Amino acid sequence: MKRLDPATLFDTLAAAHSPTTVHLSRPLDIAPDGGTAYGMAGLADLVDTMAGRLAGAGAGPGDVVAVVKENHWDSTLLAFAAVRIGAVPAPISDHLPPETLAVLLERLRPAVLVTTRAVLKAASDAGAVLRADRTLSVDGPAPGAAALAEADPGRSAPHGRGADDPLLIVHTSGTTGVPKLVPHSTTTMVRRLIGFEAHRWPVLSSRPDDTVAAATSYVHGRAFAWTASVLWLRPREVAIVADHDPASAEPFLRAHPPTTLEALPATYVRWQPMAARTDAFRRVRLYISTFDAMHPPAVRTFLNATERRRPVWMQGWGQSETGPLTFRFLTRRAVAAQGARRPTTRDLGHPVPTRTRLRVVDPQTLRPVRRGEPGLVLARTKALGLGYVGEQERWSAKVLDGWWNTEDIGERTRGGGVRVLDREVDAVPGMSCVEIEDVVDDRIPAVLECVVLRTPQGPPLPVVATEDGHLDAGEWLRAVRDLPALAPPLVMAWDELPRTGTGKVRRLELRRRLVGSPDA
Repeated sequence: MKRLDPATLFDTLAAAHSPTTVHLSRPLDIAPDGGTAYGMAGLADLVDTMAGRLAGAGAGPGDVVAVVKENHWDSTLLAFAAVRIGAVPAPISDHLPPETLAVLLERLRPAVLVTTRAVLKAASDAGAVLRADRTLSVDGPAPGAAALAEADPGRSAPHGRGADDPLLIVHTSGTTGVPKLVPHSTTTMVRRLIGFEAHRWPVLSSRPDDTVAAATSYVHGRAFAWTASVLWLRPREVAIVADHDPASAEPFLRAHPPTTLEALPATYVRWQPMAARTDAFRRVRLYISTFDAMHPPAVRTFLNATERRRPVWMQGWGQSETGPLTFRFLTRRAVAAQGARRPTTRDLGHPVPTRTRLRVVDPQTLRPVRRGEPGLVLARTKALGLGYVGEQERWSAKVLDGWWNTEDIGERTRGGGVRVLDREVDAVPGMSCVEIEDVVDDRIPAVLECVVLRTPQGPPLPVVATEDGHLDAGEWLRAVRDLPALAPPLVMAWDELPRTGTGKVRRLELRRRLVGSPDA
């Protein structure tokens, strides 16, 4: 085939007669009558049509196209459509508050905003102005917005761009405030990230007989890279899970049992009961998790849910700014022990060979610390993004003599791996909050999520989420008897925790709600 070019990806795959069929858990929002199964020719036509509509709405080479809609794979397809005409897509989660969306769009100043009537109404109700030269609504016209389906198509011939020009703008999770906007170029996104994954690696790569499933955030840069690399390897089937609710996901997964599965950490947690009681995951040979470290019980449950003799869990760690930094393979044996004070999933493995370098330094002096000592984790990678849109000074402050400040506190292990202990803003002297969270989750089966928040005064506050919002007091006391001092737990239901579009807990928002201030 020709080289991997996001502007012509689907045309290239269609011309090469790729055998891959993409199955959707529900029709795409941009093509509600298009059904739930697509070959590459159908996807090429759809992307070409969307590119024409974006061009007809005024988007051209170098212009920003913002996409804010309900989570589905068509957010990724719209990003490829924008790339096709030389524009720069900026997919954004619709989970963000209207005021935050307004800030991001003010920084982006998009030529075209593709969104939904629900997003526009929420912004209007909140008095937030979503800035764009032209707004298109996916689900029909709205005040100030034309219907995407009625946009006059313009010219959509593939348009090239410089290797170091912006290709895609991704946003960070926003767990600590307003997300940052990170432009990536063809060099950083395609050559460094997609190109690496599109290579046929043992264990990791998609195979011709695979059913590759994803349940992720389709506005995230990870979805763009995943789509390009997986389709380039031409597996038999790709299964896209749009709605992560177990009741919706289970019938689809049973109809298209995956052999490899990548899902958000929070989605894996929600699917644990499903994995324990059904055979939907019986064929999985490879699980992949990114965005955040997993709790050991979830990894253990899914590895035991497959009939494969030697299933593998690949845990990756990275950031929107850097792409993957480390990876580690977990097996049934690695996560067999329960209740340990050093859960295996916080050991995030080794830097990606020939791709990344890591060092741990003293946060005050920036001098390297010895292995086993906690410090600030710095990374060096050629996949580093181009900056922060509208916040370049903030970006420059995080680049230290060529090293990227991850703002994570961690330590190098004896074997040369990295163990993450806390985010710098959440760190508590003398303990690791994320370690405590893993231990609690491992020791109390009813706990779906544990978040330990440092407070202005007194011991850290554990916030515990269970299915019904209740927790046995005696079980809690037994579970924390050998842990550092903690405040009495605050118990709530899973849905009460504020989350980002990638399922991460918005810790500053939770601290503001419970402690009265986002600052510790």
